[in-house]
Amino acid sequence: MIAQLGLGFLLVLTTAGASAEDKSTPKLTRFDFAETHMGTSFNTVLYTEDEATARSASQAAFARIAALDAILSDYQPESELMRLCRQAGGPPVPVSDPLFTVLARAKAVYEQSDGAFDVTVAPVVRLWRRARRDQKMPDSDRLAEALALVGSDKLRLNPRAKTVQLTRPRMKLDLGGLAKGYAADEALRVLKSKGVTRALVAGAGDIVVGDPPPGRDGWTIGVAALNPGKDVPRRYVSLSNAAVSTAGDAEQFVEIDGKRYAHIVDPRTGLGVVNRSNVTVFARDGLTADSLDTAIYVLGPARGLPLVESTEGAAALIVRSSPKGEETIESRRLGQIRPAQPMTNEKPVLSRP
Repeated sequence: MIAQLGLGFLLVLTTAGASAEDKSTPKLTRFDFAETHMGTSFNTVLYTEDEATARSASQAAFARIAALDAILSDYQPESELMRLCRQAGGPPVPVSDPLFTVLARAKAVYEQSDGAFDVTVAPVVRLWRRARRDQKMPDSDRLAEALALVGSDKLRLNPRAKTVQLTRPRMKLDLGGLAKGYAADEALRVLKSKGVTRALVAGAGDIVVGDPPPGRDGWTIGVAALNPGKDVPRRYVSLSNAAVSTAGDAEQFVEIDGKRYAHIVDPRTGLGVVNRSNVTVFARDGLTADSLDTAIYVLGPARGLPLVESTEGAAALIVRSSPKGEETIESRRLGQIRPAQPMTNEKPVLSRP
């Protein structure tokens, strides 16, 4: 079976080419589950001895994702994140471990990317959400006001006290660039705690995998081209105990006065990114992959690839539009990822966010 899981990925699950299984090991069966969380479809694929074990473990994983959504969401008015934002301009606020973990990672990538990744961009993102609905540019005065609130240098974290302070009134946070990757990490951790190690968790463009399916070296994942609904994947790779995430504008963008703007905003300029590309990052965990792909997407290849090269265990594949067609750019470590071959006689089963 081939299942498309969100932006940029095709998960290919086949039995062809499987190695011989140890007859002394229990027979494992594949089970698939899906639930909607964080505004998208989360999928779990796991191998267990029986359906009851699979269903119980998957329900626990989805419950963890739901709990994280109640912490990290910028759509739920009473999420912990939104309660924190309502205290912007006030004193430091004690926060939960998950929120502090995500914000600490966000601040680190902000510093590493010279501001290309910035969770304080939320006021600008809200203007662009309205711009996509209205099909017109954000008002310049309102954009300038929103930009004045942007900058993670205004976000203060105290690791010892586990407190967060938004130093300017009306500051807002948007964790869309890394929350799903972290949620996938946590869901896989829950599955492993239930004894299910051969598992995959996917939420939109974020995929985290554990041990490989029985008899295989890894989970086969295809990285799509710029038009994932039309074009065949650029390549297939085999992954285990790793994560992969894609950022791009294939599905979310707006055209205004003949110019295409991505839904991803450059926090430094307040404008949607205009250079068409998909950035796929492979890393050891979903939180790292999810944050890096957005940063590299905003930075572009010249400045983005050094960022991934400086991150241990990470690699990147960039597919971008050029006057000559699609151009592929690879990071140095991409060659260390095992290639894979898909089945050619299987009809894709599409599962979009």
